[in-house]
Amino acid sequence: MGRPYSEDLRVRVVDAIAGGASRRESARIFAVSPSSAVRWADQWRATGSVMPKPLGGTSRSPLEAHAEWLLRLIGSDPDLTLEEVRARLRERGLAAAVSSIWRFFDRHGISFKKNRPRQRAGTRRRRRGARALEGGAAFA
Repeated sequence: MGRPYSEDLRVRVVDAIAGGASRRESARIFAVSPSSAVRWADQWRATGSVMPKPLGGTSRSPLEAHAEWLLRLIGSDPDLTLEEVRARLRERGLAAAVSSIWRFFDRHGISFKKNRPRQRAGTRRRRRGARALEGGAAFA
């Protein structure tokens, strides 16, 4: 996301408009879009200021309204996968992407890492058989 234009440029554009230039003409002179010149002039007329509005905002997850239930759900059955949590949400009539469910649990400090019993089986290795062959006792 880009940065807002400087307050100095905004003031010069609005001063040119106040001095009799059209909004489009002022925009062309100062190399800004006509829509910016219109918005700055309207803001100046309404508030007396051309300060840029704050960037960003608060993004609220729709899952936060169900935080207590989700945290209780994962507390009672910690082996649930994100897809299983998504299916439970669907049963309650809520649609959510797996990524938003993951971000919800990440914000609440819950991770979905594999635990020891769920680890995959290790690779097969020759154990005693290989050592016996090295010693030469296998074939005599």
